[in-house]
Amino acid sequence: MTQALASAGQLESAVARAFAPGGALARGDARYMTREAQLAMAVAVARSIAAAAPLVVEAGTGVGKTFAYLVPTLLSGQRALVSTATKSLQDQLFLRDLPRLRDALQVPASIALLKGRASYLCLHRLEQARQSPAPHDRWALRALARLERWATATTTGDLAEVDGLDDRSPVIPLVTSTRENCLGTECAEHRNCHVMKARRDAMAADVVVINHHLFFADMALRDTGVAELLPSAAIAVFDEAQQLTEAGMQFLATTLSTGQLTELARDVLALGLQRARGLAAWDGLAAGIERAARELRLLVAGTGDRPGAPPGSLKLRWDERAGRASFAAGLSAVEAASGAAAQALKKVHELGPDFDKLAERALATAALAALFADDSPAATVRWIDVGAHQVRLVQSPLDIRDALCEQMHTAPKAWIFTSATLGDDERLSWFTGATGLEDATIVRVGSPFDYPRHARLYVPRDFPKPVQPEHSRAVAELAARCASRLGGRTFVLTTTLRALPLIGEVLRERLAADDIEVLLQGLAPKRALMQRFIAAPRKVLVGSQSFWEGIDVAGDALQCVVIDKLPFPPPNDPLVEARVKLLQSQGRLPFADYFVAEAAVALKQGAGRLIRSESDRGLLVVCDPRLRTMPYGRRLQAALPPMTPVEREEEALDWLAELAADH
Repeated sequence: MTQALASAGQLESAVARAFAPGGALARGDARYMTREAQLAMAVAVARSIAAAAPLVVEAGTGVGKTFAYLVPTLLSGQRALVSTATKSLQDQLFLRDLPRLRDALQVPASIALLKGRASYLCLHRLEQARQSPAPHDRWALRALARLERWATATTTGDLAEVDGLDDRSPVIPLVTSTRENCLGTECAEHRNCHVMKARRDAMAADVVVINHHLFFADMALRDTGVAELLPSAAIAVFDEAQQLTEAGMQFLATTLSTGQLTELARDVLALGLQRARGLAAWDGLAAGIERAARELRLLVAGTGDRPGAPPGSLKLRWDERAGRASFAAGLSAVEAASGAAAQALKKVHELGPDFDKLAERALATAALAALFADDSPAATVRWIDVGAHQVRLVQSPLDIRDALCEQMHTAPKAWIFTSATLGDDERLSWFTGATGLEDATIVRVGSPFDYPRHARLYVPRDFPKPVQPEHSRAVAELAARCASRLGGRTFVLTTTLRALPLIGEVLRERLAADDIEVLLQGLAPKRALMQRFIAAPRKVLVGSQSFWEGIDVAGDALQCVVIDKLPFPPPNDPLVEARVKLLQSQGRLPFADYFVAEAAVALKQGAGRLIRSESDRGLLVVCDPRLRTMPYGRRLQAALPPMTPVEREEEALDWLAELAADH
């Protein structure tokens, strides 16, 4: 890479020239337009890089924040890590944005992409899956055959190259490695290992694109390659930083799941029968682990918890189950079954390193069962997730503050955090408080979009309150009237999964005569639903949490967003309860400092789906009278983009009719 620019002034000047009319970006793209907001952000990033100081930037939709941080990063000539929220955003940066900017700026920077183990094919595990005596269903066999053909041609081993392979495919754990089952240098395929190659490429690159999960997984495990990269990088950029806390807590948490136990049992049986048949009662050992997993699930989930709750939505307080003698007995059974498997595996360790690794994994599982049988440490919270197919025991810190501050202190550099949504006050307290960044430089750059002219906000006056049983039906009826007037092109965003089925059913009834199709979250993978929504205009999509952010539908395909109610955190959630107690112990006001702040950020994220380009127009409907009537409603409205309010439903529908006429 080019020699690092010596001073803040030099870097700022280089950045200003790149963004200027007739500059490098304009020469590289005829459609490029100079944006004051984008330049302001880029200059702030340049100053952070030159000072090796932390920076937090909230950049409204349309600012062009990706170029605003990449241009000064590339021009600085210094080594950088760029972290994004998802693997798909990683791919966009690596495959499109970075090469395009590198060429436009004419800097000789080498770039690399680094994902977690689960993203890369493990050749050793593929061979094991091929030879496994354990039965596979025909879908798994078909997927394995596809992967075997692809494995002969791929140079990266990145499973994202395999068209149509769902991230949730049960085949992926069979052909990828984990820290627990990786054989390292003892593996026969170590020289050809795709994970090791990706890490070598990353160590040699000037700019490395990672994701938040990988960053925190390395903090927890020191097993992703980031630990070696971080000290040598002068710049660390976190895009979509609003997801940083959730990603961090996921990987800093300690988890024991019945899914882990089932996979352990499967691997004990497969390896034992394949390589050590007759040397231990592998069938019985695997069955013992599976039985312990099944009994633990029954003890936790029961047979009738909270009727009406959709699968996967249940989060139980720890004390709802942990005080029972049967729960303690269930954990003891898990510890005993895992320990017995570990002892049997140790006895045949001379047959190969796979047995040592699997024994370590079984012992670690037994240790987790023992940990959850004891009291939880201070400053942590425990809960139980009940999913459609497994239960998870979780112990988590209350935030990522301590962990991130320790990391930043250990590796001083320019730490840059950016997103379109990081809070609703000048200090971005929602984000900076949870991450320990109160002393960082804070920059807020507004969106260049003309919201007053292009967007309308409608909050119905006479509408059922969210606590009333008729609320969801009323939401669906209003959404149907909007979608009918517009001809589809509508998102309905709900705050809970529980509301989805009823809203979907009513919409289908009301829109059948208009030939408008209703797409419901859960009926297909998220990506497939989005592709169907964008492919044809006469569609309404009903989704919950995962559709509130990260969805980018520019143009006329989406012109109405209906939000069912203000997205306050659920007060009976164990993590929410623990945070409330912490705030109370600090003498703070949980409702204002936590509940309203969380709702403001989530509302901004949901509303952000509507206007995605300079020419977009649309209507935001918030079906919650509290936005008008409660004192905190003013704070929440102030967090939204400055859309023009409409008072009556007919005004809102007339606006939609005007939009429809322009199609």
